[in-house]
Amino acid sequence: MYTIPPKKMITINILNILRKYSDMDHRLTGQEIMEYLKKDYYMDVDRKTVKRNLMNLTELDYGIDYEEITRTDAKGRESSICTNWYIQREFDDSELRFLIDSLLFARVPSSQCRKLIEKLKGLSNIYFEKKLSHIYTNMAAESVNKELFYTVDVLSEAIEKKKKVSFVYNAYGRDKKLHPRREKLYVVSPYAMVALNGRYYLLCTSDNYDTVGNYRIDRITGITMLNEKAKSNEKLNISEYMAERPYMFTGKSERIRIKIDERVVDQAVDWFGDKIKFEQSSGETFAEVYANREAFFHWALQYGLWVEVLAPADLRNKMVSAIERMRAKYTA
Repeated sequence: MYTIPPKKMITINILNILRKYSDMDHRLTGQEIMEYLKKDYYMDVDRKTVKRNLMNLTELDYGIDYEEITRTDAKGRESSICTNWYIQREFDDSELRFLIDSLLFARVPSSQCRKLIEKLKGLSNIYFEKKLSHIYTNMAAESVNKELFYTVDVLSEAIEKKKKVSFVYNAYGRDKKLHPRREKLYVVSPYAMVALNGRYYLLCTSDNYDTVGNYRIDRITGITMLNEKAKSNEKLNISEYMAERPYMFTGKSERIRIKIDERVVDQAVDWFGDKIKFEQSSGETFAEVYANREAFFHWALQYGLWVEVLAPADLRNKMVSAIERMRAKYTA
């Protein structure tokens, strides 16, 4: 078995030291690198060896940076030294924190979530890890579908190769376990995977319908990529599809007009983006949005204290009926 001679390891060990202990705010002198080599790798090396290996790393374009300082000795002779070495990181701490927070609030099983967080932490240094000591670990329970990552892999391959997939689609029961919604397998043509409200969805069509449907990816088990070619859907605009559905209900979209309180205009833009249009009349604010009816119905219930559906009339009547049923629950 081939082993790397100890001297050849110096460069690798110095690179690891810079990755572990340095960044723009935590720079290392040659002396400090020598001390870490001795402490972490039991290597005694001199300054010239450290500098030579550091210069080799800069030439190899590992993102190593340093300061060149000019010094004057007692006889007035000037010389320059390279010091304050650090490695430029692909992700800064705020970017890594954003990625970790995204993981924590996604429906990823806690054991897999921890492994991913450890990998992300490994992209920074010891100082970043200290910043995570107070992090709120809102990890999903282990009851979450453990086939999630495998399902994503199969779907990615099927979408790339334009192949159909079959799977079991499940729902949680009172025992907090997934149970199939029907015995027959679902067979669909997958188009894209999208994230909404901390959930991941598959956008697809079935053989029986041309309209785009969606399925929660964390509810899918037993997935298989089929040899059959997927149906094409070149007309699908994913951005528009998502903007029209604050919740992932299937069905056609339509134009909806509402009266809205100024206090929730910000939230409305959050949900519908630049597709929502506002206007002022007689001191009140009105809005129009092109959205999925069922999705908008649930959104209007959520913001019912500040939103009034004006049109279409049958959607307004549906809101009235729902409000009356809710009121009856509290006045019986």
